[in-house]
Amino acid sequence: MTTRSLLKHTAFLALLLSAPACSLNDLKTPERRDRGLVIILPGIEGPSYWNHNLARGLADGGVETAIEIYDWGVRIPGGMLINLAAYERNRTMAASLRDYIVEYLTAHPHHPVHVIGHSGGGGIAILAAEMLPAEKPVSSVILLAAALSPDYDLRPALENTRRGIFNYYSPLDAAFLGVGTSVAGTIDRKHTAAAGAVGFNRPPADSTDCDLYRKLQQIKWDPKMRWHGHLGDHMGWTNQGFVKRYLAPLVIELGHPADVE
Repeated sequence: MTTRSLLKHTAFLALLLSAPACSLNDLKTPERRDRGLVIILPGIEGPSYWNHNLARGLADGGVETAIEIYDWGVRIPGGMLINLAAYERNRTMAASLRDYIVEYLTAHPHHPVHVIGHSGGGGIAILAAEMLPAEKPVSSVILLAAALSPDYDLRPALENTRRGIFNYYSPLDAAFLGVGTSVAGTIDRKHTAAAGAVGFNRPPADSTDCDLYRKLQQIKWDPKMRWHGHLGDHMGWTNQGFVKRYLAPLVIELGHPADVE
């Protein structure tokens, strides 16, 4: 992927950011919140067409909990680069998200909470999960094209999830998570191809961490996903048809009453 191609992708991103998005108020009603909560963390672009499609795809697929978009980024010119590179600010925003999750779980004990992070939002999801108190874990963290380095230590976050971390990745994501993160860096400030393109590294087979890492499920993009609107690109994970077919059933399964202690 050339620099020129990357600039074209970025220009297309900026164009879609200006597109109006429909309200998601119908997915955040008290009735839905009484069933559980799905928190969607956008990429460095902030709330946009893509995250709204992701929310609608979950609802279309039968997810009956509240579905919210959590805006963790700054909304100023050049904000996308700040959202990617401002590590200490991102940790502060992750701590705010942790507090929000704890507040919800305090009011709704044992209700399922799923955190879905796309691109840069995947980094915020992991940072927030590893900050949670041990007695208030989330049900799952679902990563879509996560802009984290492959060698990121997932142990603290894995310990704070009931059902584990699900990492969806695509080797075809060469523009944003190959060239892009090699040049501009990942959320954890490594200059490398991201885990959303190549997957996370696992500990050696004889490591004491192997049991914990069994809670990490890695799902590689499959050409069959094209039939549901995902071509293997960076934004394909948020395609409404793909989300309805693949992600909604996962969220429903992970929110089964067996998740309650």
